[in-house]
Amino acid sequence: MDNLSFKLAKLVIAKRAYVAIAFVLITIFMAIGVPKVDIRTIFADLLPADDQFVQTFKDHPNFGNPLTITVMVKRTDGQLIYNEDTLEKVWNLTRDIDLIEGVDHDRIISITTEKANYAEATSMGVEMQPLMGDRIPRGEEELNDLQRRVERSPMARTYLVSANEKATLIRAGFHEHLLDYGHVFNEVQKLAEAASDDEHSIRVVGQPVLTGWIYLLQEQTYAIFAVTVGLLLLALVFYMRNLAGITTPIICSLVAATWGFGLVGWLESPIEPLLMVVPLLLIARSFSHCVQYTERFYEVFHELKDRRLASEATLAVMMAPSVFGIITDTLAILCIGVAPIPAMQRFALFCGFWAFFLIPTGVMLIAVLLSYMPTPKNIDSIIGGNVNDKGIHGMQKKALKAIGALITGNVKRTRVTAAVTVVVSLVVIVVSRQVAIGNPTEGSNLLWNNSEFNVGTRDVNDHFPGVNSLEIILEAKDPDNVQARAARSKEAYEVSKQIVRSVMSSESPAKATRTFSDFMEEGSRLYSGGHPAWLSLDPTDRAVNAAGVAVAFGQNPLNFADVTDFQFQHSAVSLFYRDNKQETIDAALKVAREAVAEVGDDHETINVRMASGTIALQEAQNQVVKRYEWIMLGLACVAIFLIASFAYKSFVASIILLIPVVLANFYLTAAMHLLGIGLDINSVMVAVLGVGVGIDYGIYLLSRICEEYSAQGESWEKAIVEALTTTGKAIMFTASIMLVGILPWYFLSDLKFMADMGLLLSSVMLINMVLALLVLPLIVYVVKPRFVTRNDLMVGESLDMSWFNEDKALGKSNTNSLRGSELNVNTLQ
Repeated sequence: MDNLSFKLAKLVIAKRAYVAIAFVLITIFMAIGVPKVDIRTIFADLLPADDQFVQTFKDHPNFGNPLTITVMVKRTDGQLIYNEDTLEKVWNLTRDIDLIEGVDHDRIISITTEKANYAEATSMGVEMQPLMGDRIPRGEEELNDLQRRVERSPMARTYLVSANEKATLIRAGFHEHLLDYGHVFNEVQKLAEAASDDEHSIRVVGQPVLTGWIYLLQEQTYAIFAVTVGLLLLALVFYMRNLAGITTPIICSLVAATWGFGLVGWLESPIEPLLMVVPLLLIARSFSHCVQYTERFYEVFHELKDRRLASEATLAVMMAPSVFGIITDTLAILCIGVAPIPAMQRFALFCGFWAFFLIPTGVMLIAVLLSYMPTPKNIDSIIGGNVNDKGIHGMQKKALKAIGALITGNVKRTRVTAAVTVVVSLVVIVVSRQVAIGNPTEGSNLLWNNSEFNVGTRDVNDHFPGVNSLEIILEAKDPDNVQARAARSKEAYEVSKQIVRSVMSSESPAKATRTFSDFMEEGSRLYSGGHPAWLSLDPTDRAVNAAGVAVAFGQNPLNFADVTDFQFQHSAVSLFYRDNKQETIDAALKVAREAVAEVGDDHETINVRMASGTIALQEAQNQVVKRYEWIMLGLACVAIFLIASFAYKSFVASIILLIPVVLANFYLTAAMHLLGIGLDINSVMVAVLGVGVGIDYGIYLLSRICEEYSAQGESWEKAIVEALTTTGKAIMFTASIMLVGILPWYFLSDLKFMADMGLLLSSVMLINMVLALLVLPLIVYVVKPRFVTRNDLMVGESLDMSWFNEDKALGKSNTNSLRGSELNVNTLQ
């Protein structure tokens, strides 16, 4: 390290009381902001701003609104829904849901609402009448009459009443700016529980309900986090067995976390609940830096036997690798922000600042703490002498020496190790490309397959066309010309019918379709005498316009809100699918694009736009993963390359560091494929954060190799083995304790997402540990890069303890102990 690091080390330790007070004051200020932290879902912020599907959704939010809950009331005793008891439940549920805060009163529909209507031919023409009046039908005659009305309502008999007539739906949309997911979930669940009995099953599904389940299970998540922290503490106690080694990582991690959450609270920047698992990775990074630092402190103290002097010397020599490692962490996290999803961008800043705060806490605060902590009595058992042959530390050193022997034992063994590593890595790269992108289950992959939500989703899909829709928009070119009524024009009718024919005749047809043309055809049929042969309209402007006017005459335009806007200008072709699995989404979009290509997207009065609805918006999120996965990783690697080249004064050093990091990404995605975890916007962030984990390990280990090369008499074998058994031991410990703390998530969490993230984070730690301890030193040993032999690096400088021991006897220290340093440096008093 250069003159600056020793000056800073001297200043920090000389003014350690003032430094400690400054940390206390800053932490108190940040802690005041912690209660202001806002953890909630903002649906619009989860969508990529630059995606064409998202733009279509924002331009036409009334078509395929994903903020919709679906409630299914199903008879479980074999009876039909046409009885007073069932209809009363539907009536009451509809009106109680309509009273929930945030509901869009114009977007609630069931067979008990005015929007559920049927066409009836009268002497005055075709009239649209509600299925049910202002009360529940009573008696057998009225109930049978309701059944006949449903049969004459194409919308009701397809989308509101199941084919076997034993289930019916209630659908309600919500205003996003008024939507409180937790409140809506609790209210709907209470209503569903109250309405359930031995004869009725109530299923509640939809995106707001899914988010409500996540909110509910978030409370369990905090309890599991507490278990994780407890296991980490136990592992730390078992490993360190002294006050300094246990408390310093805890204090530094708590301070960094307080600063991170406090900053977000002061900025009033909302945090997406699902992303709260990522801060556990930052806590792991804090533990890793602190353990690396503490173990090095013990090595220095073992020689100097002086806490203050050892703290100063450790700070001086550890400053460069720690700072560079943390900066690469920070930059890797900030690279997440390039994705055009506001929630990810805010989270990148939150975690980026948190990672950056590890510089003051994991470099300076820890030095101050160690200078005050009582002298550990078990330092010899951690780093010294033959005592290391016993216990956990002895086991670690034996394992690491075995790894060193694989790498440096002899030429044949090195070649075999290298060959096996290359072959395994090539296989892993091939497997990694098979990882699935998107949702692999029917329902939501965030919850277990047997969860109430996913079981309910499958049940609804078994009885109805499905809760997932793809909306193709027929957009009026001149929406201000209300006289045109583009949605009721001949052109819109023909285009919509052609799209439907193309989709339904494809290899992957929709389960059902819905357009405003369906209403017009039903009106035309009734007006012409009721025979199905009259469903199709004459292809003339007059006939189509007449049918449109007949259906809409005297009707509230809101009754057609799912298929046309209030001025009958824009309209939608709705395609319904059973599930939102990625293969279903791919097939749906393929046939929709083919249909639009066949009909053309530019017409005289309308444009055909792809697309809106739950399927389109899910694909928009998946496209972010496809478009930005390698961009984010590439930017992180570029940042690492530049920083490492500066720190080690060598491009070769950057390449050596990046090879294990890039391989780790392939190993991680291969592990995801084998574990059945899909690649989405949540898991891709963990993958990018894994780059920071790997580069930390690499920087510490490579710096120690540079340091030991000279100290071990310029022996590559001894330098690598010594680096592995010192710095490598800390790497192995930090990765291992995170495995112990995080793996229980899989068995404890009712939130499958958290269980998957537990496996994913465990994989990140394990993969990066193995590659750092095996691949990086193997590359160094094979290449034998010249930068390792240099004496003027910013990292990798050793301390000549004889200088400090001599100065200690004189009551002062000298920083001229730098390996090969020619700097004129002031002594550390």
